[in-house]
Amino acid sequence: MKGKVVIITGATSGIGKATAAHFGNKGSKVVVVARSQENVSTTIDAFKNQDIECFGIVADVSIKDECKRIVDETVDAFGTVDILINNAGISMRALFVDTDISVIERLMQVNFWGTVYTTKFALPYILKNRGSVVGISSIGGLIGLPARTGYSASKYAMQGFLNSLRTENKKTGLHVMVACPGFTSSNIRNTALTADGSPQGKSPREEGKMMSAEKVADYIYKGVTKRKRTVTMTLDGLLVRGIGRIFPKLFERVVYNTLAKEPDSPFEKLD
Repeated sequence: MKGKVVIITGATSGIGKATAAHFGNKGSKVVVVARSQENVSTTIDAFKNQDIECFGIVADVSIKDECKRIVDETVDAFGTVDILINNAGISMRALFVDTDISVIERLMQVNFWGTVYTTKFALPYILKNRGSVVGISSIGGLIGLPARTGYSASKYAMQGFLNSLRTENKKTGLHVMVACPGFTSSNIRNTALTADGSPQGKSPREEGKMMSAEKVADYIYKGVTKRKRTVTMTLDGLLVRGIGRIFPKLFERVVYNTLAKEPDSPFEKLD
């Protein structure tokens, strides 16, 4: 990965920041993309103190023109794009019956369309370099998570898009990888949207017991270097791929009961 130009969206916290640091410490040229100028500046300063060659871009991946600008500014700064890691994403937690439809639209715009837009504009450079397009999905992209309908829908859509992209590029040398972390210690649950679109504000899960963002970043880095198709990082994910497909009703019951036990669960009103 030394000298490779890597764009990482949502790169100022959690999995994105850890992945950017991991690639940067391996000698890649890292492009840090996020919506907050303050967070981008702070992250870039921290990376430069680690002697990571990096460049920051403030942009919202839900906006098509800004995704084009991400690629244009990367090419202006580093000359090309080798790897695109579509990490920017938001979550939700509410029963669908209570959820304003704008919440679902917002998740699709960021999680799915953000991936499509950025991949579209970066692809000519990545194809030329026989590089990689990566999507950071979730167990929610393998099985429908209750009270997270918009999140699962967006991740299913992302995976369908990337799997199709991989198949149509069988003869071009393009590497496409879908990474599926389990629950990871990050800020995504604090910023998850509730039924009316407001942030949840706190995590309903014990963050300290989850996989670290740094561990996820290591999985992603190794997956890219080995040009893997998919990377499933937890036992839960492996069970979904295996037992979940053989005994779907049983697995759905387990998932429901697990998420229903979360503090302040939306399912409490149904009991």
